[in-house]
Amino acid sequence: MKKLRISLLIFLIVFILSNLVFAETKEEVYVIPIKGEINRATYNFLNDTLNKLTKKNVQGIIFEIDTYGGLIDQAEKIKNLIVSLNVPTISYVNNKAESAGVLITIASEKIVMSPTATIGSAETIPNTEKVLSMWRSFLRDTAQYRGRDSDIIEAMADKDMYIEGVSEIGKLVNLTSKEAMEHGIADFISDDYKEIIAYFDIENTNIVKVEEGLQIKLAKYISNPYVSSLLLTLGFVGLIVEILTPGFGIGGTISIIGFGLYFGGNILAGNSNWTSLALFVTGLILLVIEGMVPGFGLPGISGIILVLAGTILAMESLSTAILSLSVAIIITTIATIILLKLGFRSKIFNKIILTTHQKDEKGYLSVDSKDEYLDKEGLTVSELRPTGFIEIDGKRLDALSEEGFIPRDIPIKVARVEGSKIFVRRL
Repeated sequence: MKKLRISLLIFLIVFILSNLVFAETKEEVYVIPIKGEINRATYNFLNDTLNKLTKKNVQGIIFEIDTYGGLIDQAEKIKNLIVSLNVPTISYVNNKAESAGVLITIASEKIVMSPTATIGSAETIPNTEKVLSMWRSFLRDTAQYRGRDSDIIEAMADKDMYIEGVSEIGKLVNLTSKEAMEHGIADFISDDYKEIIAYFDIENTNIVKVEEGLQIKLAKYISNPYVSSLLLTLGFVGLIVEILTPGFGIGGTISIIGFGLYFGGNILAGNSNWTSLALFVTGLILLVIEGMVPGFGLPGISGIILVLAGTILAMESLSTAILSLSVAIIITTIATIILLKLGFRSKIFNKIILTTHQKDEKGYLSVDSKDEYLDKEGLTVSELRPTGFIEIDGKRLDALSEEGFIPRDIPIKVARVEGSKIFVRRL
């Protein structure tokens, strides 16, 4: 029994150690998604993921692509990441690879498309000669490096390029999976991971799917220029509603949510850092201080500048930031006018905008009235040519003659009064 126990113990130790060794040496193929808009969040996700995979025993990487495109500068950075890898790479177009997605697709050594996938339509926006020329050079260089037909790839971006049997005059190239196979852009058509790795002789491996975390998904969604513009608008409109209504309510809540998601999403996406948020918050504090004192001075001006600076710095590019900010300001202005017409007011607003009315019935007059002298008689104390001086009840007054020249020491009568002007005539 003692020998049996020792034998079982040795067997268990050998079994566990062999499993550990096997686990250490097990080869794996990783499937990494590249979906949605191509932006800085996409690049950050791929960069972090690929850095982690360098520490593992990777047999190959499949990039599962489904995108309408995005920012070409980020697509170019992603292309460089893929090209620099020392493991077999496969681009698997699961649905579509449009615009910037074309460059990412052709960056891999092999290209696989699902039976219903398409690739192409890679025209830049804006489509200026300078931008298009640069973009075509990216596509051409990568296609030549991977042994693809660079003319067809370039024709996906430039509608002026005509390739007989492939493109139509004045239209961008967009290929189905079968057409991509016929023209050598794709190497295989399949929608099964195991079939794909078997086709390229990658065997005895486990397939590991990498999922985008909630943080990355949120960052990619919020960093979209359209979504950022919407959040920015909600933030400003909510702030105006909060200013024009007493107490803290729905306006302040909406504003906090809008600005929070706007800055948080762009920080997570890597478009900005905490500096932009710090500038924005400092600007808001200065505006609150300005609202507590009468008039409008240095704190208010500084606050506006810092709020705008923080908002602009939070976005990826200056042009996108200015566009989003312009849309937000226009909509906020319209909302403010509507709220004011509906009668919304606040103490802070009244300190900034003069709302006091000085009405005649309350004793306010724009000028001193001379109505008390109407029909009274007096004497000219100087010549009226036609203006001069008269004296009525011992008071020296300015006057105008209705009859032209009136000499000095001539009796006169006040014919009419217009505000502070007295018109006289001879008696």
